[in-house]
Amino acid sequence: MIFRLMGRQRTERFDDQGGVTVFVATCVVALIGIIGVAVDGGGKMRATERADYIAGEAARASGQAIDPAQAVTGKGIVVAPQDASTAAHAYLRSVGATGTVSVSADRKALTVTVTGSYDTKFLSAVGIGSLSVTGHGKATLLHGVTAPEGN
Repeated sequence: MIFRLMGRQRTERFDDQGGVTVFVATCVVALIGIIGVAVDGGGKMRATERADYIAGEAARASGQAIDPAQAVTGKGIVVAPQDASTAAHAYLRSVGATGTVSVSADRKALTVTVTGSYDTKFLSAVGIGSLSVTGHGKATLLHGVTAPEGN
């Protein structure tokens, strides 16, 4: 098309020059976002698995703190709540974790909850610097239980 504007001739072109660049830039941003969610999502899953593992190990460590007065007299095998809590927290400190310990009313089950966070790699670019992580572990005291025959 040719237009005359105040005595000058001007040629105007209607094409899509540069359109591919905008499309590619949009796709690259979207792909980086998808990769970021995958990397940080996977990282959070690994951190949660680690928290579960630590909680389980802390529960096992606390399960070793049985009440000697109850065991020696034959009244039963139960944990000493204070000793169990101390053992679990000692294990948590040794691996650099924090958490809580609870003992059931019958003193035969211990639950450990580990809390922490995962520092994001990609999501920090959009203002999400860390994701909270929680792990759970439980130990139950068993006494006098035998395995089925054949095992």
